[in-house]
Amino acid sequence: MTEMQQALYHANPLLSRFDPLPRIIVADDFDRGLQGWTPLIGNYEDSLDSILPPYRDLRGPMLSNLSMWDTGTDGSMNGTYAMKLATRPNPGALAVAVKRLTFRHLGPIRLEAYFTFKPEASELKLSETDVRAVGVLFDLQEVDRHGAEPYRVMPHLRYLNALDGEFAGRWQFKKERVALHEIGGSGKTKSHFHLAPEGWDDLPDGDQRLCYNEIATKQNWYYLRLDFDLATMRYLRFQCNDRVYDLANMPSVEPMRMPAMANLWCMLNTAFWVETDTEKRAFLYVDSVVLSGDW
Repeated sequence: MTEMQQALYHANPLLSRFDPLPRIIVADDFDRGLQGWTPLIGNYEDSLDSILPPYRDLRGPMLSNLSMWDTGTDGSMNGTYAMKLATRPNPGALAVAVKRLTFRHLGPIRLEAYFTFKPEASELKLSETDVRAVGVLFDLQEVDRHGAEPYRVMPHLRYLNALDGEFAGRWQFKKERVALHEIGGSGKTKSHFHLAPEGWDDLPDGDQRLCYNEIATKQNWYYLRLDFDLATMRYLRFQCNDRVYDLANMPSVEPMRMPAMANLWCMLNTAFWVETDTEKRAFLYVDSVVLSGDW
């Protein structure tokens, strides 16, 4: 990155709080709307009944000004609106937001965001173990001229906050996938529930305590960064606040891989999700997102 680029980034109120690579692909401030972030819906052909059951009740994103019953409107980290994900009040319920892009260069990409999560403030209790997990993923597919064995690659990372009411506080990754299912009769549509609770492994030295701040109506914002190489389809680095993980030198940390799908070439999807651990809604708020590349 040139000195001129650095000066321009530092002068930009949105970009100056991030550390992007030279090429900005996405710079989403949710004061400007949802900007292409949509619900995750299961694949179907011929009938909606062909959607796999776990996909049928995923909740999608909305805009929120973070209004609380006791303090009023808090607003986002740097404005009025954040992207909000809210689950159903059922243990294991999920809410997911996805942004669908394609890539034009095989090289490093970097996803950065400021986020926070909380349970619904429906009780006068601490409730710090009511949110089960929050996570981030890429959904990628190699180019159509890759060679004899192109792959779909799905890096998944989540912060397991609690499980069955017990605090966990650790980062996990997922490299094992559940079975693929044929959808419809065209032979071109498949589906699998990649957010299933099975198959998560602990990130080495992945324990991290985040700031909960005492009650359910206080939010402290966290910084997240995920670096991935589209050329090698390998993790490079992950960071949350002060904790940095050199994933390039952790050979056991791999993304999910599967044979390429019929019509997903050059896919570059990004998603965030939240999962509840109790009969109470869990909320994930994302203030802003920057996706950048090096070319």
